[in-house]
Amino acid sequence: ESLQGTSTSCPPRSEGSLDRLLPSVSLGLSPRKRTTSQCKSEPPLLLTSKRTIYTAGRPPWYNEHGTQSKEAFVIGLCGGSASGKTTVARKIIEALDVPWVVLLSMDSFYKVLIMMQRQLLAARNDYNFDHPDAFDFDLLTHTLRKLKQGKSVKIPVYDFTTHGRQKEWKTVYGASVIIFEGIMSFADKALLQLLDMKIFVETDSDIRLVRRLRRDITERGREIEGVIKQYNKFVKPAFEQYIEPTMRLADLVVPRGGGNMVAIDLIVQHVHSQLEERELSVRAALASAHQAQPLPQTLSVLESTPQVRGMHTIIRNKETSRDEFIFYSKRLMRLLIERALSFLPSQVHIVQTPQGEDYEGRSFHGKRITGVSILRAGETMEPALRAVCKDVRIGKILIQTNQDTGEPELHYLRLPKDISEDHVILMDCTVSTGAAAMMAVRVLLDHDVQEDKILLVSLLMAEMGVHSVAYAFPQVKIITTAVDKKVNDVFHIIPGIGNFGDRYFGTDAPPDWSDEDLDEPSY
Repeated sequence: ESLQGTSTSCPPRSEGSLDRLLPSVSLGLSPRKRTTSQCKSEPPLLLTSKRTIYTAGRPPWYNEHGTQSKEAFVIGLCGGSASGKTTVARKIIEALDVPWVVLLSMDSFYKVLIMMQRQLLAARNDYNFDHPDAFDFDLLTHTLRKLKQGKSVKIPVYDFTTHGRQKEWKTVYGASVIIFEGIMSFADKALLQLLDMKIFVETDSDIRLVRRLRRDITERGREIEGVIKQYNKFVKPAFEQYIEPTMRLADLVVPRGGGNMVAIDLIVQHVHSQLEERELSVRAALASAHQAQPLPQTLSVLESTPQVRGMHTIIRNKETSRDEFIFYSKRLMRLLIERALSFLPSQVHIVQTPQGEDYEGRSFHGKRITGVSILRAGETMEPALRAVCKDVRIGKILIQTNQDTGEPELHYLRLPKDISEDHVILMDCTVSTGAAAMMAVRVLLDHDVQEDKILLVSLLMAEMGVHSVAYAFPQVKIITTAVDKKVNDVFHIIPGIGNFGDRYFGTDAPPDWSDEDLDEPSY
């Protein structure tokens, strides 16, 4: 943490504004400035010319019912200014060696100052950024709770130059572990309830002073006398009044900060044990559920006309050439997308014809249509959607099978902004157990897309996959060109179509691998 300026007054506060704070505190004075508001860990990555793909995936965070059954593990880090909280957080992330770790800084949640506060206080470095009233605890608690629940959240970016929030907020999603750090991390009752592990970083006051001196003199060009005066007058009293008393709330106190590797190893061991206890087996549950159930009302199967049946005959034939496979698959995709669009809401729309007469027609009744493909096979359906939906927005989700656990894992996603307001057409070419489709739907729901605005479209589905999706998400509309009865022991659809991605892209699968084992995430 880096600090700047001096302070002689506190932010405005109302009677009883500290009722929710722990422990009871009196007024303290110390300004504070952070250069980094929030960041994400850097798990193993696959960098391509157009995208960044996580090579270590996020396992299911929901059960076979589609509901969240495990929350992210939240570590709260508290300590005085320049105590080394961020260093401890980084060391924990490095030692954990797991993907999808989020580092969340309390400094992102400073309140926006009104013009008078900016001009009269902050401009003269007289605003106390270390007082509890300086933080937006309501927004902070709401954001951390959503992130813990697996939801997508937007993190404000605080600008200490203007003392306001930047227009563009950062979007964070997919945390398995959240490390939340700040000087007031333990100061709010509601916030404390969200922390699974509370760590206080204890560093000698002389060391913290030396760090402040080095930083403020070299990075901020301040005089040594001013730094020492600020520390003695504001920072030290604030630590004693607000921060040090919360040490009693900690599960673990880490002396010497980031240099205490014994303490960091203990923390990492505990977190690993907690993550292991929360592991789920979704695919096995799907394989044993919904046997002999009637097909759901939310399923729509394209009418099996001679044309549709003929195209299926061609693409299912193992002797079909790649060119013909692509040609007839595209024809089916176009029919499938057109069928899916008929389930979108519409309203009466009266227009005037060139003859001057009114015509009562229909038009789409919604804000936007967005397509989301499950990579890689689902990407082949994007041209068909673009051909019939002008200027449609496209998102992508990559889900792969973990070879050790057999479970689907989320590796990458890129969704358009404000997708929560859209009708979403979710595209995958084949669905057998439904595990990948369920994960993709769960991702959309976590981004606040309404369940009844999701349409899952697939060229071929197994009954198991239909039941799995419909049981977990009964409001999702499912549209396909055919439903096959069986799935074999290695989760191939029977009679099936083979590995769609390999046949379409001309790649070869190892003989012992199923299509789910490759980068075609169609369970």
